[in-house]
Amino acid sequence: MRRVMRVLRERGPSKIQFWFIALFIGIAAGLAASAFRVGVSLLQTTLYGAESVETIHSFARTLPWYWVFAIPVMGGLLVGVILHRYTPDGRVRSVADVIEGAALNNGRVERRAGIASAMASLITLSSGGSTGREGPVVHIAGLISTWVSNRLNANGITGRDLLGCAVAAAVSASFNAPLAGALFALEVVLRHFAVHAFAPIAIASVAGAVVSRLEFGDVAQFSARGGSEGLGFYVELPAFLMLGLICGLVAVVLMRSIFWADDFGSQVQARIGLPRWIRPALAGGMLGAIAIWYPHIIGVGYETTVQALQGGLLLHEALVFVVIKVIAVVITMAGRMGGGVFSPSLMIGALAGLGFGLVATAVFPTVSSGGALYALAGMGAVAAAVLGAPISTTLIVFELTGDWQTGLAVMVAVSASTAVASKIVDRSFFLTQLERRGSRIAAGPQQYLLGLYSAAYIMRSLDSPRAAPEPRCRAMIEGGLWIAPDTTLETLLPMLEESDDGFIPVLAPASTGGQGELMGAVFHVDALRAYNRALAETAAEEHS
Repeated sequence: MRRVMRVLRERGPSKIQFWFIALFIGIAAGLAASAFRVGVSLLQTTLYGAESVETIHSFARTLPWYWVFAIPVMGGLLVGVILHRYTPDGRVRSVADVIEGAALNNGRVERRAGIASAMASLITLSSGGSTGREGPVVHIAGLISTWVSNRLNANGITGRDLLGCAVAAAVSASFNAPLAGALFALEVVLRHFAVHAFAPIAIASVAGAVVSRLEFGDVAQFSARGGSEGLGFYVELPAFLMLGLICGLVAVVLMRSIFWADDFGSQVQARIGLPRWIRPALAGGMLGAIAIWYPHIIGVGYETTVQALQGGLLLHEALVFVVIKVIAVVITMAGRMGGGVFSPSLMIGALAGLGFGLVATAVFPTVSSGGALYALAGMGAVAAAVLGAPISTTLIVFELTGDWQTGLAVMVAVSASTAVASKIVDRSFFLTQLERRGSRIAAGPQQYLLGLYSAAYIMRSLDSPRAAPEPRCRAMIEGGLWIAPDTTLETLLPMLEESDDGFIPVLAPASTGGQGELMGAVFHVDALRAYNRALAETAAEEHS
């Protein structure tokens, strides 16, 4: 075994070996996702005293109001303490961090902060937080693949492929959706459809689904009544196009509200000097106050989603629940409590679709197929716009409901919603999150690769045979033209284009006051060479 591990670390796994590693990762990620799901169910039913999470909303109505209020507050306080102690910024890691790890960190994610985030999200979902479980399980899967990648000393391509395998298995196990799990990993996390990555990712996704089905059975999570009847008339398709446009705007409102509330909360927190570990508790208090009157916001929201898909809600109920759920999701995410946005977007989309369908049915009763079909299409439309993943989201909706006969309606709504939302935000909720942090992954590799290479990596030192003339470097430093070793190509290339010398000196920061030490210089040709090499490697990976 030691010899096998040494060979794998030094030479990398062969194709067949890699498939077995993918199978192992798929099983491990499937077990982790299933354990997380079971943990949420057990803790939530214990805290609220319900027999099943599928009836948690109805059961919460029977509880004393002070208990419904207190549970999210206690959960938020515990989340705040965990994140304050084990993360550097008090922020939960989720899908956006996995995408960033794939693009900028050779397929690795943070381990210490990731484990703390998983615990925080488990508590959030169990104690009344209004988020979903896909974010935590995707990052947990990233932790598993990171451990394997470090053990194998995997390079960037192998590390990203392993990360894709783990994510596919986690999504597949979490939603019993093996097709969508594989495509989610390719479309959202790796952001390419390279042929070499498809086989191992498919193997891992199937392994995750098998693990989930052994535990929970091969059953659809949602039941859509009336969806199998399909479209009554093809003339109805414009209505689904209109629904897609509306759902795209709903998704934009959800995403923009989360970002605005997060900025507002950070400003208030800084202004009054509020400890960051208190912030989730305050968010829990607001959620508890809402849950006293609207227990539908508690947790993932499957009970209300099923009611919407079965047409069991009135028009005013659907519209009110959309507004309340959006507010609850915004409070949870801006309060730094943890969880994902996919499951909430499913619920919001189903409610918005049902509301639209009830109106369409009332106006055109002889043409409309019924409100349930619109709920199904709306569920996919909002989720696809939030995730920026029309292909995998469409498949997830089909696999979650087990209804493949309504594909035309769902595809029309999904395409319209993603087209609208992608023009207003940076393609998805996750990529907009990264853009706000300064990671310009949404712009593509030609942009984010500029941030990977620093001056220290590509400079020529003073003892290099082709080093820049030291007297000229000193003169440039005296004139104020120099860069620090950590300056990236994004800043460096425009400066080099303006330089008449073709190079810029690199000055190490001084430990105390005064001028730093001259380390060398970065030449324009070396910077362009490094950038072109990175682009070529990325293109080769994506088209292999």
